[in-house]
Amino acid sequence: MQLSEITPVAQDYLKVIWSATEWGDAPITTTGLARRMGTTAPNVTDTLKRLAAQGLVEYTPYRPVVLTASGQRYALEMVRRHRLLEAYLVRCLGYRWEEVHEEAERLEHAVSDTLIERISAQLGHPEVDPHGDPIPSATGQVHRPAGAGPLAEAEQGEYVVVRVSDHDPGVLVGLRDRGIAPGAHLSAGAGGVFGPVHPGGHQAALAGEEVRAIWVVPAGRTASPG
Repeated sequence: MQLSEITPVAQDYLKVIWSATEWGDAPITTTGLARRMGTTAPNVTDTLKRLAAQGLVEYTPYRPVVLTASGQRYALEMVRRHRLLEAYLVRCLGYRWEEVHEEAERLEHAVSDTLIERISAQLGHPEVDPHGDPIPSATGQVHRPAGAGPLAEAEQGEYVVVRVSDHDPGVLVGLRDRGIAPGAHLSAGAGGVFGPVHPGGHQAALAGEEVRAIWVVPAGRTASPG
């Protein structure tokens, strides 16, 4: 079975199931899938049963969903498409990083493998998308920064942003306006106050939802793949 033989809805489910655990969260449940997909739990159950019949997921009622080896391979193909399209939209078409998610969602089902690989070559085979999420290789390898963790759990010190969640476009707008993106330096101060480091020592506080969206590595540590 080829990726093109899987329905767009199934492609979306596989991508969401894989992405749910990418940064260390627990496997997604039927309820979580219903929330993410904007549908009802019974509809999710019916879809998961079909995916299980195709050998793409392991589904047991009332337990989190797990991808099979085949399901993970197709999920990674979809994630690769999505993130390369986001990178292309930002770098070549002038989109802002808060604008690309929905556009890539629409395009990822229509593009061919040939076009995706040409986009990758045109961009110089990028390893991350505009938000810092790793772009799986053509062979399904995923490399994350070693030692990366949520800013919300960071101890006092200096950090470098490696990833910003694209879940909330409004948060992305606010962070963009203050120059906070992958590669930016942040400081975790006493009392859990976080903010961008500016010349002269000025530090702007971040709101709670902004802090929760950011992943960092300690400053001075090379963000090598992990």
